[in-house]
Amino acid sequence: MKKYIFSLGILIPLFFGACNSKSPQNEQSLKDGKWRGEFSAKEGIIPFIFEIKKGAPNTNTYLTFINGGEEVISDSVTYRGDSVFIPIKAYDTQFEGVFKGDTLSGVFKRLFADNDKGLPFKAIYGESPRFTAEGTATDTLTGKWDIQFLTDSSSVSNVGIFKQDNGILTGSILTNSGDLRYLEGVIDQNGFKLSAFAGLSPYLVQGKFTDKNNFEGEFITARGKQKIKGQRNDKATLADPYTLTKLKPGSKSLSFKLPDLKGNTVSLSDDKFKGKVVIVSILGSWCPNCLDEAAFLAPWYRDNKSRGVEIVGLAFERKDDPEYVNKVLSNFVQKYNIEYDVLFAGKIGADKTVLPEIDGLKSYPTTFFIDKKGNVRKIHTGFNGPATGLFYDEFKADFNKIIDDLLNEK
Repeated sequence: MKKYIFSLGILIPLFFGACNSKSPQNEQSLKDGKWRGEFSAKEGIIPFIFEIKKGAPNTNTYLTFINGGEEVISDSVTYRGDSVFIPIKAYDTQFEGVFKGDTLSGVFKRLFADNDKGLPFKAIYGESPRFTAEGTATDTLTGKWDIQFLTDSSSVSNVGIFKQDNGILTGSILTNSGDLRYLEGVIDQNGFKLSAFAGLSPYLVQGKFTDKNNFEGEFITARGKQKIKGQRNDKATLADPYTLTKLKPGSKSLSFKLPDLKGNTVSLSDDKFKGKVVIVSILGSWCPNCLDEAAFLAPWYRDNKSRGVEIVGLAFERKDDPEYVNKVLSNFVQKYNIEYDVLFAGKIGADKTVLPEIDGLKSYPTTFFIDKKGNVRKIHTGFNGPATGLFYDEFKADFNKIIDDLLNEK
């Protein structure tokens, strides 16, 4: 099945007017501390955990999503009466709800989607577990697994990495486009359940063992569900990410000319790139794995730009409206303190026109390594981030070796 993988292409994806950005001391607000929420998806309930933290009096309140070892801080919480608004600028999404004491309920909306009715949710204050275990587990999920999404006609194996500690599960599922971030859940006598939510799409992975080395289950999102199956394999691995995206025969370089956020046209023939090693990242501000890559690239660039390296990000967005593009890309640049060029490349799917040298874009993100002569030397498809442990460490080692080798060339 040919598809773009929008940080997992198998997935996914102000009605009260202006709000005060601060909550006056005498006005009711969400309680500080942990909350447990549930999304009411079509195919099941998907739990998530978040924490509310207030600053000094009359300052902003912030929400932090918690997924295993991951903490994702959202933008500030705002209020109007008993209504609460929690925008998540990174994904152009927002919670809109009503709170009363220890309860909060409402809808989670994708602001980028016209007329989105929202995904219902409710949350209760307190230190409640994400899932409640029933009985003692007789099997273990710890280790590496070959995992298949059974409705994916390509039958490509993905990799599951899980760790089990006193019934609490953590881990992730890796695909050739990226990972499912930090999953957290439980394993008990009935099987296992894991979920994650960081601001775009909630995930639920659940399954039962058919024997100690195999399981069958489901992958559930707000949009629906897919059957999955897993087989234990300590040597499970993905396809080589450097072999999936290729240049067309006869092509050696990229020839784009695109605007930056100030309207200046940028191309690789500009003087600032001559004689330098260049990294070109194909991304979208809406793409979780692209955000993980930016979190790696931004500080890396600050530490290495003096060595003769440049980075250029080519952003394909949901819309081509100038105001929308400026909003989402400005938020993207600000969030990660990006100092390299980020260019608007058009709407999602415009890669065939903007990058005619590529024999089909397979994933967001895709990263090009370009030598001092302007020739593309390697192309890396996808990005598996910190949630993948050793896979992420291996990527960083490979990345730095490629750059070192290209810099050492005469």
